[in-house]
Amino acid sequence: MANDVIVVIGSGGIGLAIAKRQGFGRTVLLADFNEEVLNTAAQAMRDSSYKVETQVVDVASRDSVRALAEKAASLGPVMQVVNTAGLSPNMAPVAKVLEVDLYGSAVVFEEFGRVVAPGGAGLIISSMAGHMMRQLPEEDEKQLAHAPADELLKLPFLQDDAIPNTLVAYMVAKRANFLRVQAEAMTWGERGARVNAISPGIIVTPLAAHELNSEIGDIYRGMVEASPSKRMAPPEEIAEAAAFLLGPTAGFITGSDLLIDGGVIAAMRAGKLPTPG
Repeated sequence: MANDVIVVIGSGGIGLAIAKRQGFGRTVLLADFNEEVLNTAAQAMRDSSYKVETQVVDVASRDSVRALAEKAASLGPVMQVVNTAGLSPNMAPVAKVLEVDLYGSAVVFEEFGRVVAPGGAGLIISSMAGHMMRQLPEEDEKQLAHAPADELLKLPFLQDDAIPNTLVAYMVAKRANFLRVQAEAMTWGERGARVNAISPGIIVTPLAAHELNSEIGDIYRGMVEASPSKRMAPPEEIAEAAAFLLGPTAGFITGSDLLIDGGVIAAMRAGKLPTPG
């Protein structure tokens, strides 16, 4: 009898922490765009006695994501799907941020929504950035939630003249993530599966280090200082929350987004931090 399958897209800090937290006794299908990072993470898990399969994936390619979903289904019942793939505002131009963080997320929902097993659960690791902006016009939000993935990047309000910089692109993409989760909860529910989002704040990962050492590093440090918690968090704290949302005790939770930011957004709402835009 095949083991239950857990798919983790993105083998960086948060993805690897979740894979380790969820994967023991299951078949872990670990996927990443970077083959070197992927193989290193997979070997570390195998050295700790996990059963791990790997596949290179580009979430901005439907064919690539579909191939990953098909491989997952071939390994056994797909019980958990976790998408941690993403680009930060300081890593890529506007178009690429939207391709990976917005379109790629929608494609993962669509393709894995076809193979997730009854009783399964999906989770996207989004960002507190989605909570930094105010609500978009109602029609724009409706399209972000419900438009077929292959139509998203053609929407007028996502064109170059409407998105002034990568930070705005990132915030829109992350807001779209939890709008999409609400819509996909209905589709996944038809298969007896759930889907949710986590919006982390500043987590101690290589991605965060890249941002902290960039020209916008002082902004991140200011967020930490203004927040009630006054600290960053390790990936394991996100993995614990993911374990709850993916597990049976969260059986009544679907279409939700969990903000885990140490209070950064609360500090913004209290006027302790400027609202980016």
